[in-house]
Amino acid sequence: MNAPAAGRPDRYAVLGHPVAHSRSPFIHAAFAAQTGQHLVYERVLVPLDEAGGPSAFAAAVQAFAAAGDARGCNVTVPFKFEALQVAGRPTPRAQLAGAANTLRFDSGAARAGWLADNTDGIGLVRDLQEHQGFGLAGTRLLLVGAGGAAAGVLGPLIEARPRAVVLANRSADKAAALAQRHAGWAAEHGVALTTAPLDAPGEAFDLVVNASSSSLAGAASPVPAHALRRGTLAVDLMYGPAAEPFLAWAREHGAAARDGLGMLVEQAAESFWLWRGVRPQTAPVLDALRAQLRAAAAGGP
Repeated sequence: MNAPAAGRPDRYAVLGHPVAHSRSPFIHAAFAAQTGQHLVYERVLVPLDEAGGPSAFAAAVQAFAAAGDARGCNVTVPFKFEALQVAGRPTPRAQLAGAANTLRFDSGAARAGWLADNTDGIGLVRDLQEHQGFGLAGTRLLLVGAGGAAAGVLGPLIEARPRAVVLANRSADKAAALAQRHAGWAAEHGVALTTAPLDAPGEAFDLVVNASSSSLAGAASPVPAHALRRGTLAVDLMYGPAAEPFLAWAREHGAAARDGLGMLVEQAAESFWLWRGVRPQTAPVLDALRAQLRAAAAGGP
């Protein structure tokens, strides 16, 4: 799949709403420079649908795919569920998640040949294992949330064979539906998968993953502190200022805290491999992003 560094570059993009904040162009430019791949990566703001109107996302991705040299795209909120529907060839992990964040235009603008994948979960698992040094096998894990973010990470988390996974969500019905969709996968991997209310999720988990929208609302935590113990790893899938209240809450109660920046880089690396057939080194890109965030927090350029 490697492209020679000559002629017009292959085009990729991230599609979402909002999208101006996305760090994906920086990440993929760094991957391309590191691996000698000839590509450009853009942001595409997709308007939200008008009530009863046609899908703005489907039209936007079709237009991008039909443009010259387009080879694929990433998809961010709120279009990950819809991204699965526009492609004719979903991967098993995208089907299990019910959502996709990566499209590969194997047949140009012909949607029936597009590949849809979800790289979020494998990105989280690799960040935990390779950057944090956290082994998931045999652990007790609390996953907070039952929306698109939780759906994207649950399958790969189960595949890493924790002893037990508890899903806690404000809507019990959504948590039950997500658990039911993954019940066979959990049984296959010997994982006890259950649900619980937010105010009583259980105690002293080894890993707590916040995949809810609580950080966007500035909340410290959607679950009580007894979900933690000293040494628990608490992860927020957000990063930057949005993640800080949750991370501060975790540290205050004796837990180790990690944001979602490593997951962001690792899921991008999986997309890059899917598109280009090359696996970039993620550690230097993650270090560069963390330096950018520190500079921004300090008021630097």
